[in-house]
Order: sequence, then structure tokens, then C-alpha cells
Amino acid sequence: ANDTDYGLAGTIHTTDLRTAHLATRAMRAGTVAVNCYGEGDITTPFGGFKQSGFGGRDKSIAAHEQYTELKTIWMDLS
Repeated sequence: ANDTDYGLAGTIHTTDLRTAHLATRAMRAGTVAVNCYGEGDITTPFGGFKQSGFGGRDKSIAAHEQYTELKTIWMDLS
């Protein structure tokens, strides 16, 4: 499954919780579903690994940094 240039999403179907944990940890994908597909909502970060996407995460607070620039300003008002 990891022998590809892309890594947007993957799924695994199993009844063994240990297998689910081992497989999801090993999969190089931005979203991994176990025994389901298409779960998530607007508060869940979405994006891929490798050449999937643009390297960031859409949706959720995790996407905020992609659309802003951090600036620190020091000002003496005395």
C-alpha cells in the first residue's frame, strides 16, 4: 500500500483491534479509516502525504497557518 507516489487516504477492514492499530500506524496516508469510509467533518484536518495535495491540511484549525503569516511586533509606548 505504501509503494506509491501518493498518500491521500486508505482503508483497512479487520475485526482485530491490534491489527487495526499496527496497520494504521504503518500506512503513509493523511487519512486512514478502519471499517468505514468517508468519516469526518469540518473540524477534522484533511490532507495527504507524499504527492497528494499541497503539503498542508484543509479544514479545521490545522489549516489556519496555511492562510496566515505570523508577525511579531514590539512597540514601546512610553
